[in-house]
Order: sequence, then C-alpha cells, then structure tokens
Amino acid sequence: MTSDPTSSDDSPFRSEPTVRDKAVQFVLPLVVHIEKAAPPARTDALETSARAVLTILSDERSLGDGEWAQAMRDWQDARIRKVVRRARGAEWRRAEALPGITVTGRSAEVRVFPPVPLDGWPKDLARLQVSGTDLDDPEPPAPADPTAPVLWLNPELDMSAGKTMAQTGHGAQLAWWELSEKERTAWREAGFALSVRTADPARWRELTASGIPLVRDAGFTEIAPGLTVAVEGHDRVGTLPERAQHSAG
Repeated sequence: MTSDPTSSDDSPFRSEPTVRDKAVQFVLPLVVHIEKAAPPARTDALETSARAVLTILSDERSLGDGEWAQAMRDWQDARIRKVVRRARGAEWRRAEALPGITVTGRSAEVRVFPPVPLDGWPKDLARLQVSGTDLDDPEPPAPADPTAPVLWLNPELDMSAGKTMAQTGHGAQLAWWELSEKERTAWREAGFALSVRTADPARWRELTASGIPLVRDAGFTEIAPGLTVAVEGHDRVGTLPERAQHSAG
C-alpha cells in the first residue's frame, strides 16, 4: 500500500473504479454513544474513533486465524468503507451486546465491530441513525501533541461529526499500514496516542505537498471526492513512552 492513496491505482479510497470494486464489499461499523443530556466533545469523539479503528486492526481476533480475521481481510481487499452511527439508552446497550470493542476517551465512547457485508448489517446496528451526529467542543482543543501522530483535517470541508469520525479512522488506518510490527507494538503500548486537529489553510497546503499519507474520500456521502485528512508524524510512534491506555473492552 503506498503512502499516498491518491496516487495508487489500487487505492481503497479512489473515486474511480479500481480492482477493489470487483471484490465483495464490506463495511466497518462504528457506533458512537450520544446521550442527549451529555454528548461527547467533538474532538474527543474524532480521536476515539481513530483509536477504535487501530484497536480492532491490532486485536488478536483480527489476526492470523482469529475469529474476525477473514472478515478483516475481505474488508481490506475491497473498498475501505467505515460507517458511523449513533446510539443512546437501550440502543447503546443492545449495540454493546454484539461482538465488538468499546474504546473510551475522555468523554466519548465508540464501539467498533468486525466488518459486515454492505447489505448484511446486524439488525440492532442497521436500525441506528447515521444522521444526528453533530457534536461540538465546549472549549477550543489544546495544541496537538508534537510527539505523537496528528491527523490534520482539511479546513475547507464542513462534515458532520460522524462523517469526520470515519475520515479520522481512515487516516489512522493509513498510518497503521505504514508501520513495522515493532512500531505497531510501540504505538499500541502507548495507548495509540494521537491528536486530531483542523489545519489552517497555509498549513494544509504544506501538508498535502509534503509526501505524507493522505486520505482522499471517494465521495459516496456528504462531500465531493477529495482530500480529507493528512497523516503527519506516524514515524514518531517508535519513540512514544508507554502510557496508561484509554479503556477498551
């Protein structure tokens, strides 16, 4: 897999047809817990979604002969699709009862599930809404941690939190593909430390010309095909200190 999926003829993110379209198509479901009285902060939800994708990619059930491994391989051989839905109350409890992993940030909870066919969602996930994932940050996010990877968002785009969560998941996955097994282990032991921030226009132009991994959305929902996330600093994961991980279970 090349660093910049926009230049790969076999990219899972291209809008043009590729050989990946000939495979059976799967989607990685993510569900964000949003209670009306206490919604999560937007940036925390974006970062937790990215860590959720990394968590399932590294889970032993997704590797080798694990119970999710074939579905993960089938998903990654086709288009890399992620769909974020929201749940509260009993909906969230039903989602938690299905096989998957819940990753908890400071205020956000995101449950990620093994990939399912596009038309084969479990009933308790299929009934959940995609819309209504508009979230806000109560306070401006602090500066990004310069010692960890940063997923920079395109400042020219206006995406729902759910759509943006899928994009940060794509960015985290691109970073993961770039790493050696030793680096992946170091990142996992560091709790998949990362930041999500919106770049200013000048910084965005610099990032997209620098040769780092870039996510080009295929334009199936909300936005036209184009660049959404620049993945900066994935090469720093090998020097991250081991730290207490965010909850996953």
